[in-house]
Amino acid sequence: MAPKWRDLADRFAEQIKSGERPPGAVLPQIRELVEAGEGSKETVHKAYKALEAEGLVTSTRGHGTVVRPRTPLKRLGIARYDKAKWRDSDEVAFIADRVASGRAYKRNEQTQTVSRVQANGLVAEGLKVPIGSEVYARARLVKEGTQPTHTLTSYYRPEHVEGTRIVDPTPGPAGRGGGYRVLYDAGYEIDHMREALFARIPTQDEVQFLQLPAGEPVVELHRTTYTADGTVVEFAVGIHSASRFAWEYDFKVPDSTQDSKGQE
Repeated sequence: MAPKWRDLADRFAEQIKSGERPPGAVLPQIRELVEAGEGSKETVHKAYKALEAEGLVTSTRGHGTVVRPRTPLKRLGIARYDKAKWRDSDEVAFIADRVASGRAYKRNEQTQTVSRVQANGLVAEGLKVPIGSEVYARARLVKEGTQPTHTLTSYYRPEHVEGTRIVDPTPGPAGRGGGYRVLYDAGYEIDHMREALFARIPTQDEVQFLQLPAGEPVVELHRTTYTADGTVVEFAVGIHSASRFAWEYDFKVPDSTQDSKGQE
């Protein structure tokens, strides 16, 4: 038999998932459940901690245990990099996500620091430079209102971005169209990219930086951006709060048999 705290947690979980307890609803205080015969203080506390670890509630001093919002931002795939958005307009990637989600945004909700750093193994492999090479790191923190959603650090070879708006630390995108427009104007038009994603437990610094609730994992993104001739013009590492995004990809299904016939 499952322990009593697990039964209690499962009962609340079902109520949350069914909508009986909607986002923002406050769960009963531990004392109230004890008095109602739901178990000891320790039993209720374990049940609430389990719900928190499963990402269903948050617990904060002064606010109690609250059902978490379930309205994540769309994190577009291919569509967020449409050239019409950044080359011909001013819809940089994080703004494209907000527009697709029907959410408000301000350009200064993206802040950044810019510095020259030595490339570690990951960055060196991404940019195709020797380990220890000096590269530019443009580290951004993106918020929705006051809540951080993700960080993104883009690394560049100095010869590609020296003297451009990319190395300007002013809050917001790097001018109209953002970094990809800057690269385009400098003669480095992006052509294709590769993204790799994996989920993991956050570090303590990430928990504090992104204001993550207990039990919240992060999704780490590695993005490599190329020109048509295969030159790497950006390698980026993003750390995303897992529950604040819904990842969405829309792409043409390839047919390698047709591709090979065309090459005969």
